Amino acid sequence: MKHTISVLAEDHPGVLTRLAGLISRRGYNVDSLSVGRTEKEGISRFTLVVSGDDETVQQIEKQLEKLIEVIEVKDLSKGPFVERWMVLAKVKAPMEQRPLLLQTAEVFRSRVVDIGEDSIIFETTGDRGKVTAFLEAVKPFGLVEISSSGAVALERAGFANGHS
Repeated sequence: MKHTISVLAEDHPGVLTRLAGLISRRGYNVDSLSVGRTEKEGISRFTLVVSGDDETVQQIEKQLEKLIEVIEVKDLSKGPFVERWMVLAKVKAPMEQRPLLLQTAEVFRSRVVDIGEDSIIFETTGDRGKVTAFLEAVKPFGLVEISSSGAVALERAGFANGHS
C-alpha cells in the first residue's frame, strides 16, 4: 500500500541528505520525494510517497522523528488529504496529428507550454491517476521525454475534515 508522509523540518544544509540516507540505509522503497519551503521562514516540507504496510510506515515515521532537524512527521494517508503531481511531457506531434493530440490533452486540462516543428510539451497536474491516465492517452502519439515532480500534499482543511 502507498502512504504519503509529510515531514516538517528545519531548512539547513544537509537535511535532505540525512533524511534520504536514513530511508535508503533501512532499505525502504520511496516512490516519490518532493521538498519545498513552507509559509514559515526556515522550515521546509518534505513529501514522501512510500510503499509498505502500516507497520513499515510506522517504523519510517519513528526513524524520521529521531532526526534532530525534524519538527513534525505525519502520515497523511490516515485521513483526507490533497495530493498533486505535475508532469511535463514532450510528445511527437506531426502536423497531421496535432488536432487529435490537442483534443486528447484538452480532456485532461493539460496546458501546452512549448511547441516545436515536430513535438509539443504539455504540463499536466492532478492526482497520480490523472497524470498516469494522461501519459497513457498520449503514449500512442509517441512520448519523447517526460519529467515528473513527484507528489506534493497537504492534509485537508476545514469542511472536508468535518470541522465547521
